[in-house]
Amino acid sequence: MNTVTRRSLLAAPAVGLAANTMNGEAGKPALLGGKAVRTGRFPAWPVFDQTEEEALVAVVRSGKWNRTSGANVKRFEETYGRLTGAKFCIATSSGTGALQSSLAALGVGPGDEVILPPYTFVATLNVILNMHALPVFVDSDLETGLIDAHKIEGAITERTAAIIPVHLAGSVADLDSILPVAKKHNVAVIEDTCQSHLSEWRNRKAGTYGTTGCFSFQASKNLNCGEGGAILTNDEDVYRKCFAAHYNGNMTDFMHGTKFCITEFQAAMLLAQLTRLEQQAKTREQNAQYLTSLLREIPGIIPARMHEGCTRNAYHLYMLRYDKEQFAGLPRAKFLKALHAEGIPAGSGYGPLNKVKYLKNALHSRGYQRVYSSQEIAQLEERNHCPVNDRVCAEFVWLTQNVLLGKRSDMEQIAEAMRKVQKHAGELVNA
Repeated sequence: MNTVTRRSLLAAPAVGLAANTMNGEAGKPALLGGKAVRTGRFPAWPVFDQTEEEALVAVVRSGKWNRTSGANVKRFEETYGRLTGAKFCIATSSGTGALQSSLAALGVGPGDEVILPPYTFVATLNVILNMHALPVFVDSDLETGLIDAHKIEGAITERTAAIIPVHLAGSVADLDSILPVAKKHNVAVIEDTCQSHLSEWRNRKAGTYGTTGCFSFQASKNLNCGEGGAILTNDEDVYRKCFAAHYNGNMTDFMHGTKFCITEFQAAMLLAQLTRLEQQAKTREQNAQYLTSLLREIPGIIPARMHEGCTRNAYHLYMLRYDKEQFAGLPRAKFLKALHAEGIPAGSGYGPLNKVKYLKNALHSRGYQRVYSSQEIAQLEERNHCPVNDRVCAEFVWLTQNVLLGKRSDMEQIAEAMRKVQKHAGELVNA
C-alpha cells in the first residue's frame, strides 16, 4: 500500500507566484492561453500511514469485527466524549444515522414540524422526511451562510418538535440566539455538527450545547473513516433512547429502533485519525486566517463571516461570497472555470435545498397525504420560501478543507489567481 504522510503532503510541489512574470504572457489568464498561477496539486485527502494499516490489521486478526465483540468502538466513544467534553457518546454508521437516531429518540414523527436551514447537505432534510415530519426551512444569513437565528422564533408553531441548526463548513450557528428561543418554546435542539469537528462556541465544543450533537466521519470530513458518525449528549435518558434507536431497540424495551451501528474497523480508523486531528485543525486555522487577510483586499471577494461566539472554526470548507459586479459582470460559473484553469479547485457549493424536486414528491406522496391535508402542504410550501438563501446559493464559493492543509505560499497563490481573474474579467466574460 502506498502511504502518504502529513509531511509529504505539506511539501507538495507548487508553482511560485513569480511564474506569471517570466514571459510575455505575464498577466494573461490561463483560460485565455496564459500560464497558470500553479500547476502543483494541493494536499491529497485522506492522510494516512502505517498507523491506520496496523490498526486495521489488528482488527482483522482479532476476529472481533462488530461493536458487541470488540473494544475499539467503546474506546473511540470514550475518547471522543473526553475530547469534546460530552458525558455520553454513541458511534454510528453515519452522520445521517446520528441525526435520524436523535429524531427517533425525541419521538419526532408524523404531525410534527422540524426547523432546519436551506443551505446544508441533503441528509439534514432526508432524516426529517424519513420520520414523516414536516421540514420547515428558516432562511439563511447572507454574511455567514448559516441559518438566520433571528428568524427561527417566527417559524415555531405548536407542532414544532425540534430545531436542527447546522454548523456549516466548520463554523458555528448563532447558539446565543437559538438556545434561549428553543428553551422558551420547550423545543429540542439537535446540533448538526457533521462538518465541525473541534469547532467551539464560546470556548466549548460545538455539539455539546443541544439535546444532542451529531457528527459525520464520511470520507471528506476532517475526521474520517470512510463512513461513520457519532451522537453526543449530556442527558442520560436521551443517551439511552439514542442507543436504542441506533441499535434495533436492544438496550431497552421502551422503544423500537433501526440499525445504525459502526464497526470495529471504522472505530479503529477513527482512533488512528484522531492522532492527527488537532495539528491538522491548527494548520487549517492558520492558513484560513492568512487567506482571509489576503482576500479582504480584493473587491468583490467577501470571506464568510463568523458569529462572535464562534471561538474556533474547524474550516471543513472555506466559504466566500463572489460579487460579479466587481468582476465586470463575470458569471460565477465562468469565474470558477477561470480559477480551475489557474490551478485553484474552487466550487459553487450547495443549491437551495428547499427547492429540490424530491421534497415536493415526498410531501405529495401517499404517506404524507394520509397524515397532512392538501391545505397544510400548500401552507408549508408557502412558508418555505427563502429569498436570502437564493442569493447565498448564487454567490457563495467554496474551497475544501484539504486546500487549507497546504503551505502559506499556497494561500498566496489562491489570492493571486483571483486578482488575476479580476484584472482580466472583462476579457473573460466573452471567453
